[in-house]
Amino acid sequence: MSEPDEIVDVQVDEAFVQAVDAHDLAVVAAAALHHEGIAGATLTVVVTDDDALQTLNREYRQVDAPTDVLSFSAQEGADTDPQLVLPPELAAEMGQYLGDIVIAYPYAARQAARFANSVAAELRLLTVHGVLHLLGYDHATSEDEAVMWAVQARVLVPFGDAAMARRIYDE
Repeated sequence: MSEPDEIVDVQVDEAFVQAVDAHDLAVVAAAALHHEGIAGATLTVVVTDDDALQTLNREYRQVDAPTDVLSFSAQEGADTDPQLVLPPELAAEMGQYLGDIVIAYPYAARQAARFANSVAAELRLLTVHGVLHLLGYDHATSEDEAVMWAVQARVLVPFGDAAMARRIYDE
């Protein structure tokens, strides 16, 4: 795969640095953006532990349990929030920032083992899944889920992960 044109900042907790290919996650995130026709966007992917995801899940979703991935859109509510007066360069930069994706490495590793995947493939899937949520995809209904899973599969074809992208989550 080529270098991503988009700016994808991948931050990996020290405990997982040796196990996570941050460049791979940046490339797959950029591939998802490219697939959806998004250019010049920026986002952050954070790979951390189960406790951090459980805290975020409890705080933002009122679910007191760890999870595999959470997405936090920077654009959500942008139409209803009061507009700040910002310098044009900063306003443009903030408009390109899609948000944050947070992945629990231990949860992803357990999930990979359960589905007989590599952890690297699981992390790619979770990254694409998170990007699609930032772009407005959801899986609240079976119809929405089918659409989102199909897009995940198409994005992951060049990485050899398309088949696993269609599996159903336990969420």
